[in-house]
Amino acid sequence: MPAMTRIVLAEDGVLLREGLSDVLSRFGFEVAAAVDDATQLMEAAVEHRPDLVITDIRMPPSYSDEGLRAAIALRQEEPGLAVVVLSQYVQTEFAAALLETGSGRALGYLLKDRVVDIEDFVASLHTVLGGGTVIDPEVVRRLLRRPRPDSLGELSDREQEVLALVAEGHSNSAIARRLYITESAVGKHVGNILAKLGLPPTDDVNRRVAAVLTYLRATS
Repeated sequence: MPAMTRIVLAEDGVLLREGLSDVLSRFGFEVAAAVDDATQLMEAAVEHRPDLVITDIRMPPSYSDEGLRAAIALRQEEPGLAVVVLSQYVQTEFAAALLETGSGRALGYLLKDRVVDIEDFVASLHTVLGGGTVIDPEVVRRLLRRPRPDSLGELSDREQEVLALVAEGHSNSAIARRLYITESAVGKHVGNILAKLGLPPTDDVNRRVAAVLTYLRATS
């Protein structure tokens, strides 16, 4: 029987913390520790060596960015550690700071409201565990409202739309369903995006993550 995915959860709100712990357990994850501040998060990560860390951004004592700074510190020590940060509000600068760690792989930035859709939330966790990057759709929508920078200027409107969905963590088949086009058409759009952004021919996950990073850096 395969080992369960070990998770360390950091959330100061007791109801959300217990609710998340229950959801994660029901979906086959092992919650090794559920803590309520960044100091405990760092200690629990060292003790339990989790596969995934889920943390709120704002935690005691100052309720500013303790959780984010802890996540970045953990990623600096172990770049391959999968991390999902939760936020009450859209703060694109926090997403950009986190995505600069570990080559942007195995990372998620989600709004707490997204946790309400349990299946979507669990799917996002699996994407991150698989090395992908998942950015909350509302964060992506905020970025799309900004003026297009030169680095993305060569992309067509459809390619920018596809790239935004890639940033949200969607697969080619999921993008095809959302845009009512064929999966092969999505594949061509993704190929054009990667080529226009000048990304090197590495594995597919790496290239998609690199495209997301290029997108976020250019729009933040």
